Amino acid sequence: MTQKDGRDSLRAYRDKRHFDRTSEPRGDQPDRGDRPGRGERKDTTRAEGDEPAFVVQIHDARTMHFDFRLEVDGVLKSWSVPKGPSTDPHDKRLAVPTEDHPLAYQDFEGVIAPGEYGGGTVMVWDRGTYRPTSHDRKDRPVPFAEALDHGHATFELHGDKLHGQYALTRFHSREEREGTSGAKPTWLLVRTGTGRGGGGTPDPRRARSARSGRTLRQIAEAPDAETWDPDGGDTG
Repeated sequence: MTQKDGRDSLRAYRDKRHFDRTSEPRGDQPDRGDRPGRGERKDTTRAEGDEPAFVVQIHDARTMHFDFRLEVDGVLKSWSVPKGPSTDPHDKRLAVPTEDHPLAYQDFEGVIAPGEYGGGTVMVWDRGTYRPTSHDRKDRPVPFAEALDHGHATFELHGDKLHGQYALTRFHSREEREGTSGAKPTWLLVRTGTGRGGGGTPDPRRARSARSGRTLRQIAEAPDAETWDPDGGDTG
């Protein structure tokens, strides 16, 4: 599932987008690609031992959905989660893998122009870091990319809204088992363990951004809504 060269793994991402028409990041920068929020200072370095990043974005496109992204090997491994990640351990959320995204995408919030791939409004609903917790049968830590390749990865989220243990587990859908052409890999995203949580998933149209405090409607309608400029500046 993973590739050592993050730039190669972004080929599918770039092939789907026209960067002269969309304000999404290309992901060309050699650094982490972090972009500061309002009042924040950009820091493109990450000390050894720092936890990798995660972000959950609400995407009001052709269909409303959540995008769940984890920093792995220099890119954001991404899943489309139609109902969004839940804080209730009883909820099993379908998660469909999408193309890898550049690290810079963790701060993308704004509007993708109509007619472009994924056209619609994007909100940074939650963001933070995560700690991989996968172990083998001898209780030895398993690298997160390897755990994903094996189809089961556990991790602890440290976000503004999501906290605690979660797991991503690959399962074979009926379409895959039957060999249906075009069948997509499918995963389940589940809250595990105990701790803070139990509130389920909020209504995406009432949710507020962890980055700007705005609702989807406010992001779409505000004339100064921040979007990402591939050349390094903000556009409205």
